[in-house]
Amino acid sequence: MPDSTPGHPSRGSSSAGGEGASGSDAARLDLAAADAEAEAAAAAATAAAAEATAAAARAHAARLRRDSDVGAQAAGAADDPTPTVTLTKEYGETPATDWQQEPGRRRKGPAWTILTSAAVVVICAALAATGYMTYQHRQAESDRDQAAEYAAAAKQGVVTLTSLDFNNAEADIQRVLDSSTGEFRDDFQSRKDDFAKVIQDSKVATEGQVNSTAVESMNDNDAVVLVSATSKVTNSAGADQEPRAWRLAVTVTHEGDQIKMSKVDYVP
Repeated sequence: MPDSTPGHPSRGSSSAGGEGASGSDAARLDLAAADAEAEAAAAAATAAAAEATAAAARAHAARLRRDSDVGAQAAGAADDPTPTVTLTKEYGETPATDWQQEPGRRRKGPAWTILTSAAVVVICAALAATGYMTYQHRQAESDRDQAAEYAAAAKQGVVTLTSLDFNNAEADIQRVLDSSTGEFRDDFQSRKDDFAKVIQDSKVATEGQVNSTAVESMNDNDAVVLVSATSKVTNSAGADQEPRAWRLAVTVTHEGDQIKMSKVDYVP
């Protein structure tokens, strides 16, 4: 039987009131959740803006560093001609060297080095060849001059030896001794008196003439000279005899500043 006592609400009234309270709390929770999501979205936007600001700052700092490096390289280019490479990978640019930036300058590669080395070798070879040819030319001139001196000494010695006059026998023999040295002079000196007597007794005069000379061998001290000569003989009566032919191998030797006969051999 239902309780109808005043002051006590019924069960139905209590249930309706509870449902109303629950709906109000749910609405408040939904509102609080929406506010939290809005705050979270605002925080995320703020963080993104901060990150973008930081990225911009880093990019600006990198540009400043790059500009500073380029300025330093440009300032040192006059003192250091070595090509330098500026790395700009961060900005996607192609590395460039200072010689690429200046069209008037060209880098000398291996081919240039090879050409330079070859040129140096060719120049050195040419200089060596020129020096050798100059030496050979001077040596040939020196040999010709020396051969001419030896030939002249042998020619004069043979003319002196084959030109004797019985009227001046002693003087002629002395000229032979003065133009000779070594073994030949010693031998002629030992027989000069006998030789003078033969000339004086025969009463003949001889006049020698050299037809040709040829240096067979020589060195800095002596030489062997082949001499072809003839001598004209005249007796005391003035009669001329047939010229006599002489083929001699004359050794001439330096003695001080003169060249004298040191040996005379007859060549058959």
